[in-house]
Amino acid sequence: MNANGNIMSMYRREGYKYAPVHLALCPALREKYKSIAGDTPFEEYFDYPEGFAKARMPGLKLHERSPIDWSIYYDETLKEGTTFSNYGVAHEPGGESAMHMTRMHHPMANFTSLEEMQAYPFPTYDTEDITHMVDAAERIRSEGKIVIGGMECTVWETAWYIRDMTQLMMDMTMDDEKALFILDKITEDACQRAKGYAKAGADIINMGDDIGMQDAIMMSREMYCEWLKPRLARVISAAKQENPDVLVLYHSCGFITPFIDDLIEVGVDILNPVQPECMDFKDIHEEFGDRLSFNGTIGTQTTMPFGTPEEVRKEVIRNLKIAGDKGGLLCCPTHLLEPEVPWENIEAYVKACKEFTTAGG
Repeated sequence: MNANGNIMSMYRREGYKYAPVHLALCPALREKYKSIAGDTPFEEYFDYPEGFAKARMPGLKLHERSPIDWSIYYDETLKEGTTFSNYGVAHEPGGESAMHMTRMHHPMANFTSLEEMQAYPFPTYDTEDITHMVDAAERIRSEGKIVIGGMECTVWETAWYIRDMTQLMMDMTMDDEKALFILDKITEDACQRAKGYAKAGADIINMGDDIGMQDAIMMSREMYCEWLKPRLARVISAAKQENPDVLVLYHSCGFITPFIDDLIEVGVDILNPVQPECMDFKDIHEEFGDRLSFNGTIGTQTTMPFGTPEEVRKEVIRNLKIAGDKGGLLCCPTHLLEPEVPWENIEAYVKACKEFTTAGG
C-alpha cells in the first residue's frame, strides 16, 4: 500500500498502515523552519515520507479579460500594496505585527440594486482546457501522493467576501433578490470548479465555508437549510456525478455540531477541523464516526501554542485511539500554526504520529 492508498483507505475507514500528518506554517514559522532545515522537504526533515503524502493540483484557468480598475468599487482609499482577488475583493496589508493578516474590503458592500450586481465583472472559468490539471494529477499520483483539489471558500464565504457579511445576512433575512443572485452566481462557479477537479482526477476536493463561531452556530439551522445547504448539495453533486469515488472534505472553524447531519446528508465525507475548543472529538466521533471521517482535532488556540510537547503527544495519541484501527482521522493541527507555537511542539506532533504507527496503534 503506497501513501495514496494508505490515506484513501484511512479516510474510507477501511484500515491504514501509517498515521498521515499535515502542517501549515505561518510566514514566521516557515522562516524558523528554513533556519533549521534549509530547503529540506518536511518528509525528509522529519524522516517520515509515508506521513507527508498530500499535494495540491491546480484549478480551472480563468478566461482572459481586460484589466479592471477595482478601486472604483471602493469609497475609501486603499493602502499601497493592496491586492485584489479574482472577484475584486480587496486585501489591504496590515502592519508588521499583523503577520499574515490583511484587512478585507467588500466591493459590493454599497450596492443597492440587483442591476449593479448583474453588471459586475465576475470572472469566468475555462471548463474545456483542463490538460494542466490532468497532467498534475497524474504526476502527483505517480509519486504515490494524494491528489487534492482546493476550493475551501465554496459558496457562503466567497459570497460574503464580495457583498459584506452584514449586508448579505440582511439580504437573506429579507428574502432580497440580491441574495439569490450572488449566492446562485457563486454556486454556479463552484459547480464548475468542483466538476473540473473531479474530471481531472482529484482524489479529494477540499470545500468549506465557516458556518460556526467559537460557541455558537453563525446562523439558525433554518436559515442554513434554506440558503446554504441546497447550494452546497449542488456543488458536491456536480463533483460526484463526474466521479462518484471522489471524497469531499468540508472545512468550517468553530462550533458546528447542529449542522453535521446536514453536511453528511449532502455528501460530505470528511469534516475539518473539529476544533477542540468548540467540540470534543470523542463526542463527535461517537455520534458521527460511522458515517463521517475527520481531519484536524489538535487545537491551534490551546494545545499547539500553549501545551507542552508531552501534552501534544498525549492529545495526538488520544484522538488516534478514539478513531481506532479502521482509521477515519487524519490527526493534525486545526489551522495554520502561528508564531507563538514552539518548534518543540511541532516536532512532538509528528513524532507522536510516527510513534502511534510504530506501536501499531
